[in-house]
Amino acid sequence: MGVCGAGKTSVGRTLATRLGARYIEADDFHPPDNRRAMEQGIPLTDEMRQPWLMALSVAAEQARQEGTVVMACSALKRRYRELLRANIGSVRFIFLHADRDVIAQRMSQRTGHFMPVTLLDSQIATLEPPAPDEDALAVNVARPKAEIDDIVERHARAEATRTAPC
Repeated sequence: MGVCGAGKTSVGRTLATRLGARYIEADDFHPPDNRRAMEQGIPLTDEMRQPWLMALSVAAEQARQEGTVVMACSALKRRYRELLRANIGSVRFIFLHADRDVIAQRMSQRTGHFMPVTLLDSQIATLEPPAPDEDALAVNVARPKAEIDDIVERHARAEATRTAPC
């Protein structure tokens, strides 16, 4: 989870590969109206996000029934994360973050993505970083990608061991 440009897709895909898990890209579940709004630099409202989060949680829970799932999703607000937790049997969040300038630079270098850099500030304004009681791992993505991937993998494997049935 995290704002646009934090590396959710890249880190998520790498983690899914390393764990042999199914990967779900939350952006694929946005309805056309949401994508059009974002392409035009219009921030999504809570009302626009609600059907997306519901469709995403249904898909993630169905996939989870078949095995381990790694999902890249902004989940910017606590209530969005609570909705996902309520509808998916087992969820752990990894919060990818960095200073605004680091993320803006990354966004300006990527091509073919519908999310413009102009929406970064609205995402930062919307972001409610996970509170301590949410038990999320926070990873500063200003470090090298390989280091981020290793940290996230170690955490995911430790969580799987900690929550595995006896």
